Amino acid sequence: MIRYVVQAGDEVLRQKCAEVKKFDSALGALLDDMKQTVRAENGAGLAAPQVGVSLRAVVIDVEEGYFEMINPVILSARGEQSGPEGCLSVKGKQGTVTRPYRVKAEYRDRAGRKHKLTAEGFFARAVCHELDHLDGVLYTDIATEVYDLPEEE
Repeated sequence: MIRYVVQAGDEVLRQKCAEVKKFDSALGALLDDMKQTVRAENGAGLAAPQVGVSLRAVVIDVEEGYFEMINPVILSARGEQSGPEGCLSVKGKQGTVTRPYRVKAEYRDRAGRKHKLTAEGFFARAVCHELDHLDGVLYTDIATEVYDLPEEE
């Protein structure tokens, strides 16, 4: 099911999300909905609070593949990259954000199994952006500039 994407100004986007404790069918259904939603919106990622659920769960859909990350933690970050960033919860805007070029993260999958990954470039940017959502941080909080996108015709 495609879910409504909460927009900036909704307090759920500013909450520190709760750790996922139950790896059950309800979590699986949430992740399935998030996958459908991020693809319907042509996004690179989506965090649970963006669909109104204050849990530490994100999906990332980039060139390197599709990832479901539960209770993710960044273990290390190296390098630096600056570039444009947008957000499905901040429609019509984009900003310039500096992020690490490479990150290592640890997370659990929908069955609760532990995994690690290394992400570089845009993939690393997407991981950092989505994990920020879990702590109530929007890219607009850390952008050096935020600007309006041209209206689509």
